[in-house]
Amino acid sequence: QVQLVESGGGLVQAGGSLSLSCAASELTFSNYAMGWFRRAPGKEREFVAAISSSGGSTYYGNSVKGRFFISRDNAKNTVYLQMSSLKPEDTAVYYCAARRGIGVVFTTVGQYDYWGQGTQVTVSS
Repeated sequence: QVQLVESGGGLVQAGGSLSLSCAASELTFSNYAMGWFRRAPGKEREFVAAISSSGGSTYYGNSVKGRFFISRDNAKNTVYLQMSSLKPEDTAVYYCAARRGIGVVFTTVGQYDYWGQGTQVTVSS
């Protein structure tokens, strides 16, 4: 059973930074594209960032472009999301997701097969 476990969420002031991690198990991690999504209260799950299986390709949602950075370490089966210049509107539960695929990125909820349980990020003004 594929497992994705996010960590690193918390409370941060506006303008601050936070890094999230997602540890994957029970899969050949280097064969999977990974993504980060978020859900704010009362809103739909929103695409944040995605990275290809090798890490060679990345893609970002418009609302986070230039502020967030996605990376992965295939030796550690982990994908990261570095968040900077955080805004109160970044407050959400952040989820990582996985889908088998080499050399591609996926940007929609329906394209992913596996999801983590989420980690809360709260940005205070």
